[in-house]
Amino acid sequence: MSQLRTVQVLGGGSAGSSAHVGSLAAGLVARGVDVSVCAPEAVDRAYDFTATGARFLPVPRRSDPAAVAALRAACAGADLVHAHGLHAASRTALALSGRDVPLVMTWHTRRYAEGARRQILHLLERRAARAAAVVLAPSSDLVDRARERGARDARLAPVAAPLPRLAAVVPTGKIRAELGAIGRPLLVAVGSLVPHHGFATLLDAARLWRRLDPLPLLVVAGEGRDRAALHRRIHEEELPVCLLGRRDDVGDLLAAADLALLPSRWEGRSLLAQEALRAGVPLVATAVGGTPELVGQAAELVPYGNVEALARTVVRLLGDPGARDRLTEAGRAQAAGWPTEDDTIAQVLSVYDELAQPTARDR
Repeated sequence: MSQLRTVQVLGGGSAGSSAHVGSLAAGLVARGVDVSVCAPEAVDRAYDFTATGARFLPVPRRSDPAAVAALRAACAGADLVHAHGLHAASRTALALSGRDVPLVMTWHTRRYAEGARRQILHLLERRAARAAAVVLAPSSDLVDRARERGARDARLAPVAAPLPRLAAVVPTGKIRAELGAIGRPLLVAVGSLVPHHGFATLLDAARLWRRLDPLPLLVVAGEGRDRAALHRRIHEEELPVCLLGRRDDVGDLLAAADLALLPSRWEGRSLLAQEALRAGVPLVATAVGGTPELVGQAAELVPYGNVEALARTVVRLLGDPGARDRLTEAGRAQAAGWPTEDDTIAQVLSVYDELAQPTARDR
């Protein structure tokens, strides 16, 4: 019996999908699977896939003939290829054209577009869903969407948050002092600074709770194209908000927080939500995508884009320590029932075993 040879393909590499590929690669290698990771070099610099025991092969996030040829070469000899995201799946389908190699796609997130771009997105979703032998998705709504787009086999496959980020290393008092949150509530949000993460709505809410005494401090960890616009609003409106940029100590920030906030337009299985509930941090999130099925009754849910509901919920929780304590207990209990990283890896490996050619395990 020889090793099952797999290739993991990433496109731009969002934080969630990149962390998942790193966790998956480490777990598969530990189980005797030969793993190669194809991604842009910048993604590997950020996540160091070779540290998992996988082989890293640089492939740019493009669909031109040269990039597709590079991906085709990287997939040569693979028993199975696993693409993460729509763009990665579409490019991988082109690269595998004419080869009898099963393609698995994990559909990590839902995208939004308007006008002509909406039609292009629809076509991309349909192409990716139909190209894959199996589509894995972290939330039920994405499973339904994959089936609507023509997926032959779409399955719910929860993506567990890697545990190492959860443990606080730095004392919470030191974190709060560094942020300027001594004697005042600390609110933490995390995510790329892009429109669908809802940070503009969060700034609107921060304007409403400015009358609180003591005044809460909202810190946002993340980078993205909306940074300049958000920073300008914070300065012009004198909002109690600090943009921290990209951070590698999210676990420490959460451990110091009074509340975690997740104002997104859509989430599958949010890493922030998982980290917050596991750490016992009360969470206020939008009732979108996979968030309600992820958190159950263990978080406060508000409608997406409803500034008043978001601000009102934050103000109420800050004034009610008992409610925050109840959310802390409920969050930890909810998190105890989630699939672990090992569960996630075992599910993916079972899909691989279904799809791989019979000779792959018997050569």
